Amino acid sequence: MSEWWKNAVIYQIYPRSFMDSDGDGMGDIPGIEKRLDYLKDLGIDIIWLSPVYKSPNVDNGYDISDYRDIQEEFGTLADMEHLIGEIHRRGMRILMDLVVNHTSDQHPWFIEARKSKDNPKRDYYIWRDPNPDGSLPNNWESHFSGSVWQLDEQTGQYYLHIFSAGQPDLNWENPEVREEVKDIARFWLDKGVDGFRMDVINFISKVPGLPSVPGAKGLVRGNMFYMNGPRVHEYLHELNEDVFSKYDIMTVGETPSVTPEIAHQYVDADRGELSMVFQFEHINTDIRGTRWQLRPWTVKEFKSIISKWQKALGDKGWNSVYLSNHDQPRSVSRYGNDDRYLLESAKMLCTMDMTLRGTPYVYQGEELGMTNVRFDDISSYQDVESLGMYRDYKAKGVPMHDIMELVYCRGRDSARTPMQWDGSEYAGFSTSRPWLDVNPNHTWLNAEKEAADPDSVLSFYRSMIAFRKKHPVIVDGSFREWFEDHDRIFAYEREDDDERMFVLLNFSATKFTIIMPEELDIPSMELAVSNIGRKELGGNIISVYPYEAFVLVKRK
Repeated sequence: MSEWWKNAVIYQIYPRSFMDSDGDGMGDIPGIEKRLDYLKDLGIDIIWLSPVYKSPNVDNGYDISDYRDIQEEFGTLADMEHLIGEIHRRGMRILMDLVVNHTSDQHPWFIEARKSKDNPKRDYYIWRDPNPDGSLPNNWESHFSGSVWQLDEQTGQYYLHIFSAGQPDLNWENPEVREEVKDIARFWLDKGVDGFRMDVINFISKVPGLPSVPGAKGLVRGNMFYMNGPRVHEYLHELNEDVFSKYDIMTVGETPSVTPEIAHQYVDADRGELSMVFQFEHINTDIRGTRWQLRPWTVKEFKSIISKWQKALGDKGWNSVYLSNHDQPRSVSRYGNDDRYLLESAKMLCTMDMTLRGTPYVYQGEELGMTNVRFDDISSYQDVESLGMYRDYKAKGVPMHDIMELVYCRGRDSARTPMQWDGSEYAGFSTSRPWLDVNPNHTWLNAEKEAADPDSVLSFYRSMIAFRKKHPVIVDGSFREWFEDHDRIFAYEREDDDERMFVLLNFSATKFTIIMPEELDIPSMELAVSNIGRKELGGNIISVYPYEAFVLVKRK
């Protein structure tokens, strides 16, 4: 099987926020098709669509009620088939989001399952009686606040939902469920889809008995009992052997709480499971436990984690390289400087993403330097997770200012504001008010303006994607970190038989001088990339500017 995905750059589209073709304020599939040439010009090889299936939208499409049809607001199945063809016609490929840890509570399986305890679909989901004292079956907390257990009044039993009550977890121990998932995958692969991003796929196997977290007071996350569970590799190997291996596709698993050692079990080719995974270690450097428990992040910790993964999944396995997605804050607001040094820091982050070993993912708008949004009032937000936190923290008496700062810093809606195509009232996204308001900075930060500016973030992304494709050392070369103990710089060397490459990234707003080791032989290398327009380095003693990035190369 070919591994074309190793050389690819992937672009994630959040469909409801990408492009509205019919003026209803909601992005749609024809809107995506309208912007395909933009993505082709950017240099994108693979487009990943967040869910477009039928859904009640309790969690913006990650609660699926029909896996074989399209949500009306996005278009029709025929629209989807046409989009697949148009993507292929332009020489690109498409991934769909496969959400199979849970369904919607409006899915026909669950509607049947809740009718009675002996319904044929009952065992498609996970049900438990209350404890003898009437308490909840265990003390697990939902990722969207509250308990993971929802009482079904009709049958008197609780069903498990790791996420919202509208997202009941499937029972993967039931072989019929696994066959249903295989049929869903075949349905889309036969329509020409080139692979899947698999939502929280390492949640699908739960520890038998679903025990409570010991020693805990109140509700707590039960991650240890359902992340990387006892049969997860068995299930994925079966899915790969029966379906994925029959097609020339790629798969990427969303896998919170994996270590490099665990990741190898998912991605090593001889395991027959997944092409790659999304690990979360590097993007958890600014949280303590849950999304809403913040801590300062440090460059040293951040780069040490990235370096660890670069080395661990080097000769065997494969990395996904990303800083941003539909669940994460905007990367330039999080790791860069979205004020004075927006241009420099967005380009610096791009330089890193495009020079690390692994498949890079660009989240929509990241190529423009789109930033977090700060709406004045909670009523402007839509994210179920943020709203759940808001209710909980308000009830606990947390000051409103502190709650809103958490929303501004960590809320998922910052990644979901409409794509900023131009400076018009609704950012060129729609002709009517969008489902989620646009970021006010769209008047000066938008694709139309940046496309005409050779010094823009967009122009830099185009050049860096092209640069990556011209230098095989980025895909195949070794990785060696330099200046490991420096608290502002992330620097590394990439090398293969034909070329040596050195990358330096300043993650601070500080200017300082650095002395390059003689071993690097900097004077012999050519300056190939500079995010600040630098023309030369001038020897081994270098003045590094705020958020500067440069790449040096030497042919052997």
